[in-house]
Amino acid sequence: MDNQNSTSPFRPLGKKLKALRDSANETLAEASGAVEIDVRQLASYELGQARPSEDVLLLLISHFGALDDDAVRVWELAGYGASKLPVVHMVSNESPMQQVSSSMDSRILFTDVVDVVVSNYGVVMNFMQSAGPTNKPAIVAKVGMSREHAKSILRILQITLAQTEHNAQNTLKKLAAPDNSSPDDRAIN
Repeated sequence: MDNQNSTSPFRPLGKKLKALRDSANETLAEASGAVEIDVRQLASYELGQARPSEDVLLLLISHFGALDDDAVRVWELAGYGASKLPVVHMVSNESPMQQVSSSMDSRILFTDVVDVVVSNYGVVMNFMQSAGPTNKPAIVAKVGMSREHAKSILRILQITLAQTEHNAQNTLKKLAAPDNSSPDDRAIN
C-alpha cells in the first residue's frame, strides 16, 4: 500500500463529497455550518483522511441534494453497505407524489417508537415498530437532518396539529349543537 492511500484511505469518497459541495457552490465553512460539523472535520472527509459516521453522511447527502445514484455512490464509497442505505429520504428530481406513485412499495409505515438523537452534527430520528415474538423494535426508517431543519419541521408539525385539533373541535361542537328544526322539517331534508 502506498503512502498516499495510508494517509487518505477514503480519497474517492472525499473527491465525491468535494464535487457535491462544489456543485452546490458552497465553501467548506458554509457546508460544515449547514450540517453542524467542524470545518476541519469536513476538510478531513474531503481529503479522504476520515470517514463520516452514517448519521453525518446522511446529513451531507441530504444537504447537498444528492440524487439517488450519487447518494448510493457516496454511501458505498464510505464503505457502508447498500442494504443499509435509507432510500426513504434521498432526494430525487421527481415530486414527492411521483416518488410515491412510482415506488414499488408505497405503504405507509406506522411507528410506535421513535428514537431521536441530537448532537452537534444534527438530528437523527430512528422510526421503529415493535415486531415479532420478542417485540424488539426494528428500525423502519432512519432520517437525518440539520438542527435548523428539525426546528422547522417541529414548527410545521405544531401548527398542523393545532389546526387539525381546532377543526376537530369545531366539528364536534356542530354535532353536539341542538337541532331546533321541527320533525317535519327534518323529514323533508
